[in-house]
Amino acid sequence: MVTTGPPARRSAVLRMLVVAVALAGALFGGAVPASAHAALTGSTPAQGSVVDRAPEQVSLTFSEGVAMGDDSIRVLDPHGKRVDRGKLRNLCSGATVKYGTGLPPGLGNGTYTVAWQAVSADSHPVSGAFTFSVGAPSKSSAALPQQGAGGGLVGALYGIARCLAYAGFVLMAGGAAFVVACRPAAALVRSVQRLVVQGWALLTGTTVAMLLLRTPYTGSGDLADVFDLGGLQQVLLTKPGAALVSRLLLLAAAALFVAVLFGAFARAHEPAGAGGTTDAEGEAGAVDPAEEARRRKDLTFGLGIGGVIVATGLAATWAMAEHASTGLQPAVAMPVDVLHLLAVAAWLGGLATLLVSLYWGPPVERTAVRRFSRIAFCSVVVLAATGVYQSWRQVGTWSALTGTAYGRLLLLKVGLVAVLVGIAWVSRRWTARLGEARAAEDPAAAAEAGGTVAAAEAGGTAAATDAADVADAAQEAGEAAERQSAKAAGKATGKAAAGAPAASSTATATATATAASPDPDPDPAPEETPDTDPEAAPETALNPDTAPEPEPDPGTAPDPARAAQLARQQAALRTARTKRLRDADPERLGLRRSVLAEASVAVVLLVVTTVLTATEPARTEAAVQAASGGQSTASNQPQVLTVPFDTGGPHGKGTARVDLDPGRSGNANELRLRLSDPSGKSMDVPEVKVSFTQKAKKLGPLPVVPRHTGTGHWRASGVQLPVPGQWQLSLLVRTSDIDQVTEIRNVKIG
Repeated sequence: MVTTGPPARRSAVLRMLVVAVALAGALFGGAVPASAHAALTGSTPAQGSVVDRAPEQVSLTFSEGVAMGDDSIRVLDPHGKRVDRGKLRNLCSGATVKYGTGLPPGLGNGTYTVAWQAVSADSHPVSGAFTFSVGAPSKSSAALPQQGAGGGLVGALYGIARCLAYAGFVLMAGGAAFVVACRPAAALVRSVQRLVVQGWALLTGTTVAMLLLRTPYTGSGDLADVFDLGGLQQVLLTKPGAALVSRLLLLAAAALFVAVLFGAFARAHEPAGAGGTTDAEGEAGAVDPAEEARRRKDLTFGLGIGGVIVATGLAATWAMAEHASTGLQPAVAMPVDVLHLLAVAAWLGGLATLLVSLYWGPPVERTAVRRFSRIAFCSVVVLAATGVYQSWRQVGTWSALTGTAYGRLLLLKVGLVAVLVGIAWVSRRWTARLGEARAAEDPAAAAEAGGTVAAAEAGGTAAATDAADVADAAQEAGEAAERQSAKAAGKATGKAAAGAPAASSTATATATATAASPDPDPDPAPEETPDTDPEAAPETALNPDTAPEPEPDPGTAPDPARAAQLARQQAALRTARTKRLRDADPERLGLRRSVLAEASVAVVLLVVTTVLTATEPARTEAAVQAASGGQSTASNQPQVLTVPFDTGGPHGKGTARVDLDPGRSGNANELRLRLSDPSGKSMDVPEVKVSFTQKAKKLGPLPVVPRHTGTGHWRASGVQLPVPGQWQLSLLVRTSDIDQVTEIRNVKIG
């Protein structure tokens, strides 16, 4: 027998979890750009440098392994024309990751732009651009993509898919582990079945989506490229593509596992008499209890071993393609990462399964809750041990915990885990106070609630022993009563048309009793049908058509609509009574609330974990800063500011564009200024002034005197900013003798 909850709320918990994760994933995915896990640590020529003659090649050095192709490095001349040879050169040596592209001889003077794009070893795309000059800097019209690799709509969709994939794995693996290891009777609970199956479907769907999104995610960023079969073929040859395909193959094995779990395993744990067999069939096919126990043990052992193998393989598809597969000690980090994911699934997935069992299922036995409590404790211990190792491997120093985005996210994750452990401690206290299920202790009370309770097996493997089953039985009985009443009414109408006598008051009483009973008794007592033969009563109750025709009584006639309405009303009353009885247990009510709080925090924790896996590790960021002399790569980019202004006078509105290249301290920077009116046309003004100030070190203002080079254009060379950090740029624009305005903007100097 399969236990069901109220139909309107069967999958409410899973929908709540999925919606919460999706919304949070959309929030984080839209707010956080794709982070580069492999970073550019150096280049030849250097960024912003001026060389005497054109180099023979441009080379790039990265912090970790990357995948690049012939179009991964492009060199554009001052007019935006591509001038490199179009062939990638592998210059890697030992631990140095270095790639380059050749340049033809005879390149002229001017500023050249290098645009590059790659896929880091942990599957995340990374891109960037920088400039160098031959002879002297010049104006450049090279057009660069405004959106970085892995960003935009495709990046957000891919991030959400990754988050939901984690959620699907947790629900499927953790839910199945809860059923096999903690509560085999949960295999009969429809809400648990839905949770595990939909977890499998969620993981399968997101894996397919990620496989299709890989081409635009690591390339053009155009969503239409998901249908590029050539790109998909190339993705299958990469390590992330192989991991996703392996995950799909393992999910096929997981589908077989789930089918056995909720098929043969569930039937093996059905309570005696719940299968709907007759007495004759039961005597003919009686199974030796020892043989049945051995069969259950074999199924449990087989599912346990098979489930561990499949879950480990699925967890390995993440470990082989993300952080653990690259960097420090990958041979140790990958198994540790697999253990970390399995512990997360056992804890949070089991928690979700316990939640739906407490809210939409039969009473959870005390032994089952205590088994899960022990598993959750062991999972927390494994999480703590593996988490400490992963933190050391990815962070490296104490200062990086607060000085990097990865470190701050890690601190947030640790705080959420601490909150989760605290709530779990409260749940553990409620568990210690639990008694056995009330339906098992007081069968009379359960019978009064409106249903027949099957005898529970020792060890807590009985299913359908609480008031939730009573409500389901009532609904099924109501439907049966409606069908029987309709059939009886049709028969009576046909007989009346043929001149047959109408049904007697005895038949009416029998039909009414059948409609009102939640579980029609196939063998009613003689006193319930005093006007009929006791030996013929069972046949009459089971098949009203075979009952002897009573004396005509034209005053009464069966009303199937009324009988069905009464059955539905009685089912609703029993459902309300069931909820009152369930909520009257203070221990289980407290446990349900604490488990719900745990699940809510777990959703947030899952989102933070997903964002953490998409963030550049602190150790990598520190290595990049060390390679660039203590400056971050973000601050070593040309600075471009757009400054709207309004002097308040005639023709006083416009926009100033300020370019500071290369935007580094200690170098001779070039400042370019362009003023345009609201229509976008270049405009001249009587005077412009630019200065830089750093209040933290009490430097400045350092004035810059740009020279007028054309209509609406000014330029200043040799702009020296002595130290890196946050500077204030002050721009004064005067449009008449009395109309002027000063705008101040912050600019990051490396």
